[in-house]
Amino acid sequence: VQLQASGGGLVQAGGSLTLSCVASDSDRTLNYYAIGWFRQAPGKKREGVAIMRKWDGHTYYLESVKGRFTISMDNAKNTVNLQMNSLKPEDTAAYYCAADRIGRGNWISGSEFVYWGQGTLVTVSS
Repeated sequence: VQLQASGGGLVQAGGSLTLSCVASDSDRTLNYYAIGWFRQAPGKKREGVAIMRKWDGHTYYLESVKGRFTISMDNAKNTVNLQMNSLKPEDTAAYYCAADRIGRGNWISGSEFVYWGQGTLVTVSS
């Protein structure tokens, strides 16, 4: 599975951004257990922001983004989006799209997530 992320940028505090991740596979099966977004700010550990389980849509959100961020999946377009509203300077980070292939992934740290897209930088100015 290949993941292509886009949508980062510079935004003022209180603003909004939408990140998109397009998933593709050479054999078009797109087999994965869960997919979502992680972020890593300079000097900080990687953290799970929003994850969605494929088969039932169950979601996980980082506590600090609940009520502000929304993850959604467009199965027809093989795309997972992250709508980010009311952005804060502390949301500044490189955001990564990742997929867990067989259900062993840690949704908090991202360990055991096998597939990763390139990072897209989100900068929120105060």
